[in-house]
Amino acid sequence: MAAATTGLPSGLQQVQAAFTKSSVVVKAICISTTLVYLLSFLVNTESILSGLAVTPGLIFPPSFRIWTLVTHAFVEVHFWFVVIGVSVTVLCGRIVEPLWGALEMLIFFAVSTVGSAILSSMIYLFMYMTSFNVDYLFDTHFYGLPGYCAGVFVALKQLCGDQELSRGAVKLRIGDLPLVILVAVLLLRIIGIVAGTYLCMTGSGILVSWVYLRFYQRQSDGKEKGDMSDSFTFASFFPEVIRPPIAILANTVHSFLVRIKVCKKQVRKYDVGAPSPITITLPGTDPADAERRRQIALKALNERLSKVEEQTAWPSMEDQPSSPDSEHPSLSASLHGDGDETRETDRLEMLDETDESNIQESS
Repeated sequence: MAAATTGLPSGLQQVQAAFTKSSVVVKAICISTTLVYLLSFLVNTESILSGLAVTPGLIFPPSFRIWTLVTHAFVEVHFWFVVIGVSVTVLCGRIVEPLWGALEMLIFFAVSTVGSAILSSMIYLFMYMTSFNVDYLFDTHFYGLPGYCAGVFVALKQLCGDQELSRGAVKLRIGDLPLVILVAVLLLRIIGIVAGTYLCMTGSGILVSWVYLRFYQRQSDGKEKGDMSDSFTFASFFPEVIRPPIAILANTVHSFLVRIKVCKKQVRKYDVGAPSPITITLPGTDPADAERRRQIALKALNERLSKVEEQTAWPSMEDQPSSPDSEHPSLSASLHGDGDETRETDRLEMLDETDESNIQESS
């Protein structure tokens, strides 16, 4: 067993080690996905997709196959997508699960998979209403973990979005990964490598996961919901050039949803710690985000101070250059000699002046 593990590439070894240490939730997702993929070799692929995948025309009444909202996430018929789904799930279990817990990770998995399937089905239903193409309803199947994988990168943006992933001249942050993944899937769709359902589920997974984490996820204290920090706005997913118009559109939609009671306006309250019961209400501020920004600022300050100390380091006493006197003893001696002669001359002049004054007084 050890020899087999040693023969694996380093990346697979890390995935295997993380899988071994993962929770029951991560193991259940990975094992279920792998088993259904192996089942596709024994059963007709179309039969598996018809029975377990989400079909837009069959999920709504009168068919109402709601069980496919649960089973579709474990269906996959392509090997590389199985590897990607399992790897991202293990990554989530290693980074996100220790901060959230197994239960919250299971809830996030259910929300991202079920929500992306429902939203994608509604998008294809709208496409059918505009084109009257029946293939959008009954020949389209949503399956796999693209919605959940996209949601994991949204969660990483929330937790450590400011961390950089610089490789040479390319500077990339973890917070940029959701948009990068979406653009990559779009390019693969244009080339023809992936189906349109993968693009739709990826975009839906990003949107659904952001809505859940932004407005509905319970915080560790159990009192507040969502993450209303400025670094996790909808506009923050896009480049800074186009953020202003997107922010205006997003704020308009949010204000409309608040007005119709779909979303609640988030308000944070902080006690200033004074003896008097003074409370400051700051909407759109998250203490966790403030602490995260404070840690980042302290780290940057320490790095700058260390660079300054390296540039202006004081030499030790042993490294001090020798004084001019030690380097040029003859010059030093002449200087000291001239000084002695000058002082002697001044002393003699003062004595002469004293004698003259005495002679004048006596006369």
